[in-house]
Amino acid sequence: MTVKSKHVRIKGIKDGLVFLLDDKCPFEEMLGELRYKLEHSHQNILTGPIVHVDIKMGKRSVTEEEKEAVLDILRGQGNLLIRSVEAQDSVKPGNGSSLYVMSGILRSGQVLNHKGDLLFLGDVNPGGAITCTGDIFILGALKGVAHAGVEGNEGAVIAASVMAPTQLRIAEIISRPPDEWETRESSMEFAFLSEGVMQIDKIHNIVKLRRDLNVFKGV
Repeated sequence: MTVKSKHVRIKGIKDGLVFLLDDKCPFEEMLGELRYKLEHSHQNILTGPIVHVDIKMGKRSVTEEEKEAVLDILRGQGNLLIRSVEAQDSVKPGNGSSLYVMSGILRSGQVLNHKGDLLFLGDVNPGGAITCTGDIFILGALKGVAHAGVEGNEGAVIAASVMAPTQLRIAEIISRPPDEWETRESSMEFAFLSEGVMQIDKIHNIVKLRRDLNVFKGV
């Protein structure tokens, strides 16, 4: 079987690979080409050390299931570590919101960009950065940079199990300098904007900001 390469381009950059996926062809056709290309055409880049991968899906609107289908193919290659996914807002049923989940470790010089809300399972080390158009929730230590609401959403929040960032930014508001962060108890906290000023609070108090959250009241 021969598949003409026209919907998937793989570009080498200084610290990894960029997968450029055609946003105009049928999704299944692009998916099939991606699978074939990895299985038959690029074995030389799939047998070495860990390679960081950025995925760019153009202006294609995709569901979470379609996005996962792309990620599953790449995850099937043991040495590819997905660093970022760029796509149009995912299609969501009804008015429900969607929280995208990723795991890993962001090291110095690495940037994870996401459109929407993100739950990141892992640490963001000094020099690493996460940027999102929506909220950022980190189950791990935030010691690098986090920028939520990058398109101007001042209602976005940034939460982390260990809040020790070099910089926090929500929309265009930047946090206090790092040397002004006092030592706090080890508990999950979140950052938010109040009258244009960055504030930090315990995560259980997020309900004061998000009145639509379901709250456990016990029995």
